Amino acid sequence: MDQHKTRRDSSVTGASRRDFLQSSTTAAVGTALGSTITAPAVLSAVPSTQTLRVGLLGCGGRGAGAALNALAADEDVALTAMADLFENNLQASLTQLQTHAGEKVRVDPERCYLGFDAYQRLLESDVDVVILATPPAFRAQQYAAAVDAGKHCFVEITAAIDAPGVRTALAASDKAEEQGLSVVSGFCWRYHPGLRAFKEQLSGGAIGDIRAVYATYYRNSLGHKYYGERTPEMSDLEWQIRDWYPYLWLSGDLTILLSGGHSLDKMAWWLDDEMPESAVAVGSQQFPSDGNTYDNVFVVYEYAGGVRGFLGSRSQDGCYLENADLVIGSTGVGRFDGRVPVIEGAAEWRAKRDGRSMYQVEHDELFASIRSGRPINDGHRMAHTTLMGVMGRMAAYTGKQVTWEQALNSEQQLVPESLDWNTTVEQLPLAKPGLTELT
Repeated sequence: MDQHKTRRDSSVTGASRRDFLQSSTTAAVGTALGSTITAPAVLSAVPSTQTLRVGLLGCGGRGAGAALNALAADEDVALTAMADLFENNLQASLTQLQTHAGEKVRVDPERCYLGFDAYQRLLESDVDVVILATPPAFRAQQYAAAVDAGKHCFVEITAAIDAPGVRTALAASDKAEEQGLSVVSGFCWRYHPGLRAFKEQLSGGAIGDIRAVYATYYRNSLGHKYYGERTPEMSDLEWQIRDWYPYLWLSGDLTILLSGGHSLDKMAWWLDDEMPESAVAVGSQQFPSDGNTYDNVFVVYEYAGGVRGFLGSRSQDGCYLENADLVIGSTGVGRFDGRVPVIEGAAEWRAKRDGRSMYQVEHDELFASIRSGRPINDGHRMAHTTLMGVMGRMAAYTGKQVTWEQALNSEQQLVPESLDWNTTVEQLPLAKPGLTELT
């Protein structure tokens, strides 16, 4: 059982960390930053009293929202750099942030970086904290580059979209820990005040031994990320990156990794971050799409000792909606329906309402950790939750039982080694269980 728990030396079975680092492939855009990058003035593991400079990498709606949370988390913090592939995204977010955060937005024109190398130029600047909010395909490599550059990180979900990317994220998390950098994950439910109280009850034995977890994320169709029309001058690559939701190489499958990822991170939390031994799943694309991802999935995770975790995730209009958790124990059950968690059984309990937003709490705690010199590192559990999603996708797409070791050691790399505007990305065909091979 112990080899499946989240822990510091998260490595491929049977391989040393050095071998693991040498053999893992960074699924990413561009090249990694070199050793010439200088660390920020805010030294790791040292309390700080100076202005904390924030860089926003990925200027969509989620990135702008995270930046606003960051600017509200500390009195002496400023947004000083922004980066995106597309100028209209950057300028729209800049205007929004200036409107809502005023003088805390200090982004000069020369600190607005565009293009596939924009993240490198942002990391070469003197920012102390980086918000990583580009499409998930780019997350692992940009996270690793940010850690290499000595930056504290807020990392939106997911950590990666394939096993090589997960291995890169795990290595980056090890390095962040060694350097005393703070890493906070966008898997945000662990910062929900009511759920923290719920977890304390579970850990205290309020429902006895946990036998099973049933988690749902049944939502409406995710539709399009990009609400504009495709213009004649847009290449396939530009269109896919702008409208990245349905494309496997960019999203990894949002129904499983993003929506389902939130539920999986809670499942892992309820089970003390023990990782499953295997998974089987069903899923499909019921509504035709330009992309090659599923819109529904049901995954059964098997843990040591016979415990089961069940994930139901769906992104379809006109269907039953639910985002909930049911934790079944030997003496009771815990329930969370998105509002107030409760426990029923031998020990009755109901969480007190707490109006704090988990989105703000996670940034409050990130900046407090930097100020105090006591770093937070969510990196390992973020990477393991991501791998649970990848494992479920592999099981659903192939129709096979997939073990944790098979998922972790998979060599399937969904993101091209490098990209520029002349790159043509070959789309994988929509997976067909029983025919799609396990790689």
